[in-house]
Amino acid sequence: MFSLLSRLKQKSVIKAWIIIAILLISLSLFSLMYGEITLNLNTLWNVLTGNASAPHQLLVEKIRLPRLLAALLIGAALALSGLILQIITKNPLASPDVFGISDSAVLALAFTILLSSASMLGQWWQALMGAIFCVFFILIASGGVGTQGYRILVIGVGIATLMKASFDLILATLPVMHTSNILIFSSGSLIGRSYNILLPTSIFIILLVSIIVLWRRLFSAMVLPDSVIDSLGEPLSKIRLMLIIIASFLAGTAVSIAGPIGFVAIAAPIIAFKSFPHHLFPIFPTMCIGALMVLCADLLGKNLLAPVEIPAGIISGMVGGPLLLWLLYRHSRSMSRT
Repeated sequence: MFSLLSRLKQKSVIKAWIIIAILLISLSLFSLMYGEITLNLNTLWNVLTGNASAPHQLLVEKIRLPRLLAALLIGAALALSGLILQIITKNPLASPDVFGISDSAVLALAFTILLSSASMLGQWWQALMGAIFCVFFILIASGGVGTQGYRILVIGVGIATLMKASFDLILATLPVMHTSNILIFSSGSLIGRSYNILLPTSIFIILLVSIIVLWRRLFSAMVLPDSVIDSLGEPLSKIRLMLIIIASFLAGTAVSIAGPIGFVAIAAPIIAFKSFPHHLFPIFPTMCIGALMVLCADLLGKNLLAPVEIPAGIISGMVGGPLLLWLLYRHSRSMSRT
């Protein structure tokens, strides 16, 4: 009986991975092929092998490929950040958007422009400072990392509102020449991403993911009740603090690349838990699903009203709004039953 159940679980996992792989490959190809100028598979193959014309080579290598890599990187980082926060708080509604981490990262970048007129894309590390400032503010206000998840969540919502209002205030004081770029950035646009921003951010994200993978067993204990973790002799507060910092760095780095793209951090972990129910800490499934979500949002935004492009953050918000309402409804029903 147990062997039969094990085989069924294994088959469902393999099926889920096959679907994810097919979608990732298909959407990646579509991202390279479709846009204002459409390329066929033969032309794309010539580009990848270096035998295409100079305009097509430039289009794919300098414009579409960096944009594709940015979408995958942002989606993976946001999804993993959301997974960590949901496990810490034991609440499926927790995410860097709800906690105000994303808004704090954007605020830090906008503040940089206010002071120095620098490019938003050239100051990615300052988004990390904004994210970590938000996290420490939440921890101080909530009484530390040992506090209950719902309290951190409520305080995070309040801080998110404060950060959004502060961003609007800075936007109102900036010259008109800067506001258009900031507005596009704050809507979650992947237009014009380049290797200059992707190289340092990808290295940093890979480093953070490596830490999570290396200490995966220790972090997996966070899904258990706090009393059980204490009985196992694990340093609960230290683990939680480390995870919160990593989650904030992941979200801050993702935001620094293309601005805030909402609801990916909420939805991707939930889908991963549903698709891989036997995984206590589904790191790679969550990252792949997040990458798919951002890639899909960017594809829709790029082609839905072509040649006009809709930022991926707006597309994800339009889809994520109803999803969030549905999650709130399900969460309230489950709470009322208990």
